[in-house]
Amino acid sequence: MITAQAMALCIFTAAQTYSVPPTVILGVLHVEGGKIGMASPNTNGTYDLGPMQINTIWVPQLARYWNVSEKTALRWMRDDACVNVGVGAWILRTKMNEAGSMAGGIAHYHSATPTIGSNYRNKVLAAMRKYRLIRQPADLVANNGRPTVRREPG
Repeated sequence: MITAQAMALCIFTAAQTYSVPPTVILGVLHVEGGKIGMASPNTNGTYDLGPMQINTIWVPQLARYWNVSEKTALRWMRDDACVNVGVGAWILRTKMNEAGSMAGGIAHYHSATPTIGSNYRNKVLAAMRKYRLIRQPADLVANNGRPTVRREPG
């Protein structure tokens, strides 16, 4: 179990490390709905792990990078919320760089198939709006790919 304060620290550390707005990480976390220790099966034989539901396709690459066994890398991503959020933020940054935009990166975090990715991006943006983290989806485009954070007057 992780406290809300510890999870917030994980989110903000990952956001700063990979230059991904924490609001986007929160949106993905909400849409994915994963939990620590969770491994959700996919139809292609892979699993989605932990809070950010990171696909096991990333395990071999991360195991090599961390110089650990694939079993250890999988366990870390599934069972350690901070590792999971950090890897998720790294994947988001990678996908944003590949897509050339934040909106495209959010879509590609889930799928490079245009309609599937667009539907996912819309869900993330809806979650971000619901929690008043952004005003409108157009804010992602109008603000050079950075969400407009809502601030209280005063």
